[in-house]
Amino acid sequence: LKLGAGKVLVGLLGEGALAVDPLQPELMLRKPDALVADAAMNVIAIGPGLGTDPAAQRLLSQTLRSDAVCVLDADALNLIAQYAVLQSGLQSRKAASILTPHPAEAARLLGVKTAEVQADRVGAALKLASRYRAVAVLKGAGSVTAAPDGRWWINASGNPGMAGGGMGDTLTGIVAGLAAQLVPPELAAIA
Repeated sequence: LKLGAGKVLVGLLGEGALAVDPLQPELMLRKPDALVADAAMNVIAIGPGLGTDPAAQRLLSQTLRSDAVCVLDADALNLIAQYAVLQSGLQSRKAASILTPHPAEAARLLGVKTAEVQADRVGAALKLASRYRAVAVLKGAGSVTAAPDGRWWINASGNPGMAGGGMGDTLTGIVAGLAAQLVPPELAAIA
């Protein structure tokens, strides 16, 4: 919203969800199923706060079948790492996907130990991008962005404050906000 994405809708799982956000009333709160089914959605960010219960799995599966650009983080990545059917859904998407894992999430997605990811961060990002046919942003000091075609970039900016809780969720929103403004997924991830 703050990046200028325009109309931002937020899907909230669970009963008793608010009808309006009292701190950000310009956000439009909806049931997630309605959002995923909305053909007008050009970008869907999913994962932060999602959870891993069956409702979250079902919503992620629906999202992966959508025509929207998908920015996947947090529990979306954890679910994909855990379920082959979701891995297949991600690999077979026609629309662009952007993955934003931290090293432990990347390790789960690749089926390796976190130390292996950290030992070859560029290689891990390239494997993620190739395996899942997605742009991958491996977060950390010197975040590595990799494209499925084998190109990669290192972001040398940032500071230790970026390692705080919630910064990955912020990255998800920034990438989604840029993609919503029709910035190509690869460039949104690099930015």
